[in-house]
Amino acid sequence: MKTIGIDIGGANTKIASADGEIIELHYVPLWKDTRLPEALEEIAEKHSPDRVSVVMTGELADCFEDKMAGIKFIMESVKQAFNCEIRYIDSNGHFYDGSGDLRKLAAANWAASADLIGSEIGDCIFVDMGSTTSDIIPIKSGKHMAGITDFSRLIRSELFYAGVLRTNLAYLLDSLDLASGKCRVSSELFATTADVYFLLGDISEELYTCETADGAGKSKTDAMRRIARVVCADLTEISPDEIYRIAEQVREKQVILLSEAIAQVAEMNELSTIVSAGLGEFLIRAAAKRLGFEWISVAQRWGEEISKVFPAYAAARMFEADVSARNDKDIV
Repeated sequence: MKTIGIDIGGANTKIASADGEIIELHYVPLWKDTRLPEALEEIAEKHSPDRVSVVMTGELADCFEDKMAGIKFIMESVKQAFNCEIRYIDSNGHFYDGSGDLRKLAAANWAASADLIGSEIGDCIFVDMGSTTSDIIPIKSGKHMAGITDFSRLIRSELFYAGVLRTNLAYLLDSLDLASGKCRVSSELFATTADVYFLLGDISEELYTCETADGAGKSKTDAMRRIARVVCADLTEISPDEIYRIAEQVREKQVILLSEAIAQVAEMNELSTIVSAGLGEFLIRAAAKRLGFEWISVAQRWGEEISKVFPAYAAARMFEADVSARNDKDIV
């Protein structure tokens, strides 16, 4: 019996099997097209799963009137694609039984991850940094202690809205130190964190899966040109050394902001161990070091590829564990 987990985000749809043998990431930007049904049908045809466990965050995409419309679109897309048992995980880390508030399915991918981390590692702050956001989830006695909506988690610093690929550099900082002095930055979407981390060698071109800010290429020269625009310059006005200097300041500022959010969650919950997952494990590691916290890597424990799609993997594992528990109960 093949069980797969699917994490349907606003930009990426990730899948993983419970045994870790299937790991895929599909760039499906919900806000600009409606390819999700077709993408899911392709996944169903390719893998023919017997069970599907679904988590989602894509309901917030601004193509939907509200979260409920997004949830219903995603659920209908899944229903049309898969002819097997389908289950959804809510923000309490429970399987949705078809009754109650459907909104509990919104932005619940981290709850599946927290369930697996809580059962296998224990008390910690689980930090998962993806392309767009960073979840900062306190876990105690095997259960997450986080707010159950993105809104509540933003208030509690359990959601840091910055990631490795799609974050506008202007969100992270308002000025830069250059050789000629302190320079304010433009608030246009000229460059994203993908340009910075690709230029610095923290991610490969293969991991630069999102679109570029200017629709141009993904070479280092392209990335440098986009970063130069952040200070309203081009490659004739600013040197490569200065562009690398900008990139390093962006990385440092993102680590500082992430550290501040983690520190707030740590103080509120009296925790000092960080478990990291996602594309941004290198940034989480730096934040843990800055804070002097113990650091445990999902990539080291389960593998680098699983770390990148951890909510999907955790969702699949959660479904298999539930099936096993039901079977054991029937035997007794």
